[in-house]
Amino acid sequence: MGEFRLKRIYETAEPGDGQRILVERIWPRGMRKDEARLDDWLKEIAPSPELRKWFGHDPEKWPEFKRRYRKELAGRPGLLSDLRERAHSGPVTLLFATKDTTHNSAVALREVLEEEDFR
Repeated sequence: MGEFRLKRIYETAEPGDGQRILVERIWPRGMRKDEARLDDWLKEIAPSPELRKWFGHDPEKWPEFKRRYRKELAGRPGLLSDLRERAHSGPVTLLFATKDTTHNSAVALREVLEEEDFR
């Protein structure tokens, strides 16, 4: 299985990032598209607007957010398999915008992508 890395989109792009994929539904505030150095932007894999709004980056809601997001991701198997396939050719860096590097959808997405039985 390939390697999935996490990085804030505001951090400097590095050659070791491999494919850089933004996994946010909304474009990051203050980031110019030419500065982002993206290989792709997968809006469809981000949490639904309703789930995102409900979560509101509240760490106390983190376990329930992950459960709900996993349920949404179960309905998007093609997107998950596409990301896993990309990782076979080298690292894939999942880019996110939030300052919280522990409680965000990219963290939850990576957990799902790395699970063998979540296919």
